[in-house]
Amino acid sequence: MKAPVSLRPAIVCRGVDKTFYYYEHRTTSLRELFRRHLTRRPIHVRQPSFAISGVSFEIRHGESVALLGPNGSGKSTMLRLLAGIYRPNAGEVETMGRIGTVIELGAGFHPELTGTENVHLYGALLGLGRREIERHFPGIVDFAGVGDFMAMPVKYYSSGMQARLAFSVAVAVEPDILLLDEVMAVGDQEFRERCMDRLRRFRAGGGTLVLVSHDLDGLSDLCGRAIWMEGGQVRMDGEAAAVIEAYQGSGPA
Repeated sequence: MKAPVSLRPAIVCRGVDKTFYYYEHRTTSLRELFRRHLTRRPIHVRQPSFAISGVSFEIRHGESVALLGPNGSGKSTMLRLLAGIYRPNAGEVETMGRIGTVIELGAGFHPELTGTENVHLYGALLGLGRREIERHFPGIVDFAGVGDFMAMPVKYYSSGMQARLAFSVAVAVEPDILLLDEVMAVGDQEFRERCMDRLRRFRAGGGTLVLVSHDLDGLSDLCGRAIWMEGGQVRMDGEAAAVIEAYQGSGPA
């Protein structure tokens, strides 16, 4: 049973641009800096390598939205803009409510710290106070299924173990908005099923979900709406089944 979608916006993007550059030349010494200044040559020579351009959409509280598209289309960059990890070069991104994120495997984790220490670190980055972290700690460890390894530095964890722990902390935040990037792409089948069940309960409780994944079946199961991105722009935005069908019909996914 899915909670009704509110008319109140949870996320608003207005004309968002984000440009990344690669550098053909970077000045690395004071001598070269001085010489280039005298000769009026550019200190850094750069070219745009990727851009998100003019992206606008609104996501309401209680919506479950998939961001899909080929590799390099801008969907993960868009998720980072929603999370506040990146700032747009132009336009606005507004979010209303507490955000939980699992955007990059192990992001927020320090490899030399233990699992226990990283739960406290990651929880603090997501906005949890010490008492909240202590209250949620048993549930985090139980869901992650890494209890025997919590005293071990996470640099010795497998990718699946890191993903389980990161996901467990993110959902323990009890967020209003949950942003996930390929969280079901790692870990074993049992963990993926537990993730799907937890996300269904999050959605049923009225949470707002934005999910990036190449697993189109999983997106169809969880999301009622999809935004197809290509070349840093929104190509199609609508009912999930229709957008996914159009995306599959456009060529190799």
